[in-house]
Amino acid sequence: MKDGRVAKRQKPALVQEATAKLRELILTREPETQIGSLNEVAQMLGVGIVTVQQAARILEHEGLLAVRRGPGGGYYGIRPDEAALQRSLAAYMRVHGFGYREALEMISLLDCEIIPAAALCRDPDLRKAMEALSKRLDHCDTDEQRIACETELRKLLYKMVSRPLVEFLTGVTGNLYKREASDPIFPGDEGVAAWKTSKRRIVQAILAGDAELSRFEAERYRQQVLVRLRASTE
Repeated sequence: MKDGRVAKRQKPALVQEATAKLRELILTREPETQIGSLNEVAQMLGVGIVTVQQAARILEHEGLLAVRRGPGGGYYGIRPDEAALQRSLAAYMRVHGFGYREALEMISLLDCEIIPAAALCRDPDLRKAMEALSKRLDHCDTDEQRIACETELRKLLYKMVSRPLVEFLTGVTGNLYKREASDPIFPGDEGVAAWKTSKRRIVQAILAGDAELSRFEAERYRQQVLVRLRASTE
């Protein structure tokens, strides 16, 4: 009985270890590469086929493994779809009570990193697009117009700065915010004017090529967001 209890305690750890090894093996190879058959993978990992099958189910759920049957079948390493990853992370955030307010806080924090970096971009076409966007800011009077402007600004920032992780996280939090937001934090004429002023300052700092000023403006906007979020909950 004692040996049986020890085996039961050790089995989850064995599966976790096999999963980690197989995950690393997949990530070191090109996508769509055949890892091997069930028996071959078991030999590679030094575990039984049941352990491999359990590890495979975990990695299939992660979007890293495809099990194919028939001629040429076996275990194949793949890569998860970005949209699927965003949906999974957004679902996790919702389950754990991460709402649109936290999402907005996160977006404004990430902007404090990407906006200063965008100021260093010298691509003439992207800067021209940013100049065109700056001219439309004063005409963003409706919620729809401001959302469209925010979306266009964010797309430009991601083209100006290669920050895949920041882009991914902002996409997750942004989608969560748009889905769950009920009341705007820049309401009324005063709010719209404040939003326009903040965005204009940020865009002008980027166009000036001043990273320090861009960070200052991004952080100033973040503080406005935090103050308005606190006020809306009181």
